[in-house]
Order: sequence, then C-alpha cells, then structure tokens
Amino acid sequence: MGESLLNLPLKLFETVADTVGTPVYVYSVQAIRDQWRMLEAALADVPHRVHFSVKANSNLAVLNVLRDLGAGVDIVSGAELSRAQLAGFMGAEIVFSGVGKTAAELRRAAEAHVSLINVESDVEFAALAAVVSQYGLTANVGIRVNPNVTTDTHPYTQTGHSGLKFGVPLDQVEELALRMHHTPGVRLTGIGMHLGSQISDPSRYEEGIEQLLTLVRLLQGAGVSSLRSLDIGGGFAVSYGIQDGLDLTALSQIVKRIDRETGLETLLEPGRYLTANAGFLLTRVLYRKSSGGRSFVIIDAGMNDFIRPSYYQAHHEIAVVTSGEISATDRAGPVDVVGPICETSDFQALNRSMPPVGPNALLAICGAGAYGFSMSSTYNSRPRAAEVLIDGDRFAIIRERERVDHLWMGENLEPEWQTMEGRAEDERREEIA
Repeated sequence: MGESLLNLPLKLFETVADTVGTPVYVYSVQAIRDQWRMLEAALADVPHRVHFSVKANSNLAVLNVLRDLGAGVDIVSGAELSRAQLAGFMGAEIVFSGVGKTAAELRRAAEAHVSLINVESDVEFAALAAVVSQYGLTANVGIRVNPNVTTDTHPYTQTGHSGLKFGVPLDQVEELALRMHHTPGVRLTGIGMHLGSQISDPSRYEEGIEQLLTLVRLLQGAGVSSLRSLDIGGGFAVSYGIQDGLDLTALSQIVKRIDRETGLETLLEPGRYLTANAGFLLTRVLYRKSSGGRSFVIIDAGMNDFIRPSYYQAHHEIAVVTSGEISATDRAGPVDVVGPICETSDFQALNRSMPPVGPNALLAICGAGAYGFSMSSTYNSRPRAAEVLIDGDRFAIIRERERVDHLWMGENLEPEWQTMEGRAEDERREEIA
C-alpha cells in the first residue's frame, strides 16, 4: 500500500533509482521479516510448517532471507527445485506441487528427497510410480484434493472448485490413496488443497478443511496409517489499498481443528502474503499528454515489467517519491498511468487520482513484491528490470538489469537445417558429394 512507503527512507529510493536506473524492483527485508513474524505469531499454537511459494518471488536473495527466517519452499517446476537448492534449501524443506510435472522432474524430486510431492491426478501418480520403480527410488507423496470450494476472487486465480485443471476430485481421492498405499517405493504422507489466491474470507478455508478432515478419517479407517500432514495451501489475501487482507487470527482458530482432531501437522504455502507489500517497482515519468479528454502519465515501466494491473485488473497504489518537472498544465486529478509497450492494455492505473507529476518524477508502484518480476517478460524486446534489496539505510543489487545482447542469446541468425532423418543438411550434402 502507499501508506507503507511512508515508513521507508524515500531518499534511499532516490539513491537506488539514480544508481541502478529505472524501472527497478525494490524489496524491503524488514517488511518481509514483519510479515513472517505476524504469521508465526498467529500460528504459535498450531503445529505447522510454512513453505514459501517460490513462484511469487523467486529471487535467490529473497529466498535466502526467508530461509534464514525458518521458511521452507513450495515449488512447481524442476527449475524452481534447482533455484531452491541453490538458495540453500534441503530436500526436507521442499514441497513440490504443480499440475504438470514431467517424468524427469518427478525423478529429480525423488532423488532430492523432497519432503512431499503433491500429486494432482491418477495419471501423474502412474508416472511417479513408474519413475520410482525404474530407478529404485522412494518418494513421500501427498494428494492435492480439489475440494470444490468456490472463492470470490478473480477467475484466473481460482483453483479449488470443480471443473478446473487443479487437484484430484473428491470422489476419486479414496481409490487413488489406497493405490498409493499399496505401491512399493511410495509413502502417502499428506492430504492437501489449494483454493486460489487473494482469499480474504476465512470460511472458505474452513469449508475446505472440513472436506480434508472427512477424507483423513475415511483413509485412516481404511488402514492408511502413514499420513503426517494436512496442507491448506496458501492464497492469503493482502491489502493492495482497496480491500481487506485475510484475518490470520480467524484462520488460526480454524486451523487448530487439524491438530485437535487428527494430530497431523499443518502445512501452509503463502507467497504473496510474505512478499507482496515488501516490494515496490520504481519508475520514472517520461512524458505527460492529453487525448480525448483523458490525461496520461507515460512512465518507463511497461506491462512487460509488471503485468498484474493489465492481466488481473489489479489495483496497486502508486506513490510519488519525487514530483519531477511540473508545468502549469500538470494539475492534480485523475490520470491514466501508462507504459511504453505497443498495447492499449499497457497501463498501471486508469482514471487514478494523483498529485501533480511531470517528466523525471519518480513513482513507486506499491505491492509489487509478488508476481511482479517473476511474471515479467522481454516483450517488445525490452530487457527485464533490475532487483534491489534494502535493509535499513543500505541497499544491494540482487539482480543486474538484463543487457540488450542477452535478449537474443541462444538464437541462430543462420540456422542449421535438419533433415527428417535428423542429420544436418551440410553433412548430407557431403555424403552425396
């Protein structure tokens, strides 16, 4: 939120922008620590483990901050497994989720002895069983259940109701669990769910947990004695300035049922909750213009840098760090804050009331610490932004700005054509000659 910016050293933001350039992502270590401590305080009476969702912010330095705080990680790809290992996470601290794991990824996860591989379909389990059998491996597995719980969130972030690609439908869980229970090399240790993102109503978790508890009792009654955890996922809503965040006290009261009724450990996988409001995207104003009765503030950060406003119609507060070169026509009032990308959808805010700003003004797009850089791209051949960590009155560059020549790394200006037999044409010509 914009108010949180007031608690940070604005002069440091100016220094970062002047030193590193813009656009640049800035993350506050202290803000991450504060969010972690609030979450841990709310869950103090609940046996639990927190696994940060790496897809929200995968920078190695950010992961290192969270590891030092005691977090594990939740990953959804083999490359995220490599990233987590590079950041110092051991297998026991890693949960591997995701609906489309390849056989190679499943093998790597088993070889890394991750604490849990969350299976999302019977065919995925068949692939995992084949991998552990072929390579003589063992794996702790969980079942990600689709509990058919609808959340009042953006359609693109709903993952817990039927008809979506995520999770095993309720009526298929028992049969799959019993198959897992009798499969050599596989140990069924968890039952879980993930309802989506930006969930502010704790009753949605209560509804899903009730479904999971029923399944746990059913499976234990059927002889499955290996369960150790119940995974409630993440998706905890944070305020972006226009809505309420999730009430953690209410959530903790709901979660207490898990230990009380089953003795299982609770797993949680927040991402956005821990890093979103710790992050800011600093951007410079390039120009002001008017057209068709609308006033535009054109900035150097595009939708390729931060896509949430365009893709999710998400609201992010925009704070003015410095006002720039204000002219007599640059009055306060509603403006469209837009970027340089060749798309009408390239905006960070529409019809937003802001103080007067002019060229060279420095703005901070708030709440950019989750799904910001990690969803950025090189669209329009724009190098990706730098990332910076701040702690007190100091800062460190944790990702250099991408260079232009990196944009075509791996491309071939003169490709080497292959025949249908898989041989290069030059080699074939030599044989014919």
